[in-house]
Amino acid sequence: MFGHRRPAALLTALAAALAALVPAAPAAAARPGEWTGTWATAQHASYDPGTSEVTVRIPVHVSAGGSSVRIRLTNGFTTEPVTIGHATVGLRAGGSAVRAPRELRFGGKSEVTLPADGQVASDALRLSVPARTDLVVSLYFPGRLTHISQHWYGQQTIYWTADGGGDHAGDAAGSAFTRTDSTFPFLTGVDVGGGHTGGAVVALGDSITDGAASTSNANRRWPDYLAARLSGCTTTAGVLNEGISGNRVTAGTDGNPSALDRLERDVLTQPNARTVVLFEGVNDLSWGGVDAGRVIDGIKEIARRVHERGMRIVGATVVPYRGWGDWWTEAKEADRQQVNSFVRDSGGVLDAFADFDQAVRDPDDPTRYADAFDSGDHLHPNDSGMKAFADAIDLTTLGAVRDCPSARVRLAPLRPTLRPGVATKITSTVTNTGPSTVTRVTTRLNLPDGWSAEPDDSPRVRTLAPGAAATVTWTVTPTTDATWGTWPVGVGTSYRQGGRPRHDSDSVDATVTPVPTPIPAPYLTTATADGAQYAHNDGRFAIWAGGQDLSGWKDEKAAVYLADSVSPSATVTARVAGQTGSGPAAKAGIAVANDMTAPEKGGYAVLTMSAQYGLEFMTDSDGDGRLDTWAGGGSSYHPAWLKLVRDGTTYTAWASADRAAWQQVGSATVPSASGDGDAGMVASAVNLNYPGETTTAVFDSFSTTR
Repeated sequence: MFGHRRPAALLTALAAALAALVPAAPAAAARPGEWTGTWATAQHASYDPGTSEVTVRIPVHVSAGGSSVRIRLTNGFTTEPVTIGHATVGLRAGGSAVRAPRELRFGGKSEVTLPADGQVASDALRLSVPARTDLVVSLYFPGRLTHISQHWYGQQTIYWTADGGGDHAGDAAGSAFTRTDSTFPFLTGVDVGGGHTGGAVVALGDSITDGAASTSNANRRWPDYLAARLSGCTTTAGVLNEGISGNRVTAGTDGNPSALDRLERDVLTQPNARTVVLFEGVNDLSWGGVDAGRVIDGIKEIARRVHERGMRIVGATVVPYRGWGDWWTEAKEADRQQVNSFVRDSGGVLDAFADFDQAVRDPDDPTRYADAFDSGDHLHPNDSGMKAFADAIDLTTLGAVRDCPSARVRLAPLRPTLRPGVATKITSTVTNTGPSTVTRVTTRLNLPDGWSAEPDDSPRVRTLAPGAAATVTWTVTPTTDATWGTWPVGVGTSYRQGGRPRHDSDSVDATVTPVPTPIPAPYLTTATADGAQYAHNDGRFAIWAGGQDLSGWKDEKAAVYLADSVSPSATVTARVAGQTGSGPAAKAGIAVANDMTAPEKGGYAVLTMSAQYGLEFMTDSDGDGRLDTWAGGGSSYHPAWLKLVRDGTTYTAWASADRAAWQQVGSATVPSASGDGDAGMVASAVNLNYPGETTTAVFDSFSTTR
């Protein structure tokens, strides 16, 4: 593949290979007055919001901490300046509330104008910023806001005041922020000074790095998990997420420049950046129609430019994607393997590699994700897959950290399923990934109140040699009245490394599942989907349902409902606590109809949440029982508050993550709505592409008010 090499070239390659075997030099802490990036996102599009006199509140989860902070704003992809009249920053108090917001200034002034396609940084602000905590940046826009420069896929709730709401940047309370979305406007970076950092690590990637399919508002992207690992190092590093959905190495589009084209902006100019982890190529090889040679050439060019700036580059292998739509072919798989062979053995082009492919692939079919790591769309990992990526990175190759913990503890299964009062086996494994023996290893589980756990062997180990692992199987039993839904099960390990106490931890989302029970009066049930079952427990409901789809062409669902509960002026509210099973388009939410058992009798409207499409508000516009209008979109999240407000023949749909800030999903006229109608909770597996599979939806609140 590389052709004949002359002796000089061989010596050069040998020197590079030997250099790659030598651990990176210990990172020095940031110098006084030096900034280090602790949070970042790549702005890549703009739009006209059609609003005036508004304030936005942007929560960001920082990686490294420090004693001072500044923010960086960009007005990219625009042709007009924008003015920010007031900006603040402070530690998050929960939701859209801030603890003691502090004023930010720009050149000593409270107001700043961002030039078209320009950037500005705020003045330094003395503020103690703990590592891996939430900051909130608030920006007030006086007058007409002509456009918003944004990163559109945030996986994070962003809060806005209503149009004309005015300046609320200095508010501690969040009550003025009544609208939400999930895009990061104008804010492109947060930097800290005075921390114990050896620099910043930049994650350059596509939608997987951006966090697609990870849990929204939970900071479970793989760069977040990497930051968690680095937080245990004596000298840590900031982790900057520069992922853009759909990004490619070799080509870009308007608003989504290629990795090569955005390298200067998003990587090379990041404050105190020391290393880039390059995780791209799957879009080039799949739908991009590019062969392995061009992707490898692009990686080489990125590496050359990174090295010119004195930075390191770690390449990540391209993940399997068979089953993701129709994009996979045997020829494309051969290209993927060729790219991965180069990443694993680049001849010194890359400083190191992280084998993301090996971390998540199915050992029985390496062209696919293992089920434990697959979000369901066969391209994007779930939270467990994101964690596996972060675990696949050898911290010693980053060149920005020092004295990191050697031992890691992990729980299995990655998504345990339990039933109230029933014992289940959960395993903890401590692995010594370091070069020297660790001692006095102790493991403990952290469980919800009232749950019990018994180990099958001693959770203490005297010594653990390099590469060795110690496993403990625990018998975990939830309380008999444990609430259905997701519960955190954590594990911690403590040990001594080099004579010093060290710690590591892990957690998984354990799902407590309901058992089918009768549904009490006055509630009724109806189903047009296979496999419908129901459960009720102290105001909570569960619905099991199959069904090919719940949309215009199909109406296959299961529902628990109240008859004649929706008057011509009424509100229906429910909280979807969680949904499991089936594919990414499975839906759970609320429905209204003149007769829930016969939607063709009119008044039919549905508001649901799905993992793939987010919020979906559908109505029947002509009274034939088919849902033929649609509004919605955005990121999926749970728990989700859903609300349908009826005013005669008009239905307005709302959604909220916290029941405080409500987002209007849409409004529609349903001419066939008449008299008092039925309202209830509804679920559908939408299993057209997943035949026979069912979904389980759990609701922990449902009400109708006239």
